Amino acid sequence: MGYKEEFIEIFNKEIKREGSQKLLEWLQTTDFFTTPASTKFHGACEQGLVMHSISVYKTMMEKHFDPETDNSESFAICALLHDLCKAQFYKISTRNVKNDETGQWEKRPFYTVDDAFPFGHGEKSVYLIERFMRLKPAEAIAIRWHMGGFDEAARGGSFAISHAYEKYPIAVKLHLADLESTYLREKGTSSAR
Repeated sequence: MGYKEEFIEIFNKEIKREGSQKLLEWLQTTDFFTTPASTKFHGACEQGLVMHSISVYKTMMEKHFDPETDNSESFAICALLHDLCKAQFYKISTRNVKNDETGQWEKRPFYTVDDAFPFGHGEKSVYLIERFMRLKPAEAIAIRWHMGGFDEAARGGSFAISHAYEKYPIAVKLHLADLESTYLREKGTSSAR
């Protein structure tokens, strides 16, 4: 089973909320299932974004899901859709790279950012999801702050992230799963390095 099929299987099994099928239909009109997760870091390869989304879901469920206090639909929504902002975000360009064996210059593809809707990272994901289905406050907060200290607002000194993490444990769980997936589980998944 490929990443797209696995994503759709998890999505359909776990997410039953009104509007979820319209969101899934829309996703299939975008490059979500073929685009990278980054330009040169984790998942900088074809299907990197969907691979990363599944990895975050599996990490969240394995490491942080408590059936007594957590909701599996919320976990699926947060993990599978936290980086929805990256659909229609990257484009493939080329650059000249010298082949060490032949000494010849060759055109090689690489990913660049082409953000047609610069709305922020987590904020944009929340916005795009809410076009189709309503998020619970905890889900919206988790997706909004999943970048942790890498978020521009947090780097700028905002204390909102601290308040979000204190109030909504799922936000902390998503951030931790995203970190583990990015830096440990997806190590070596970049075609750019």
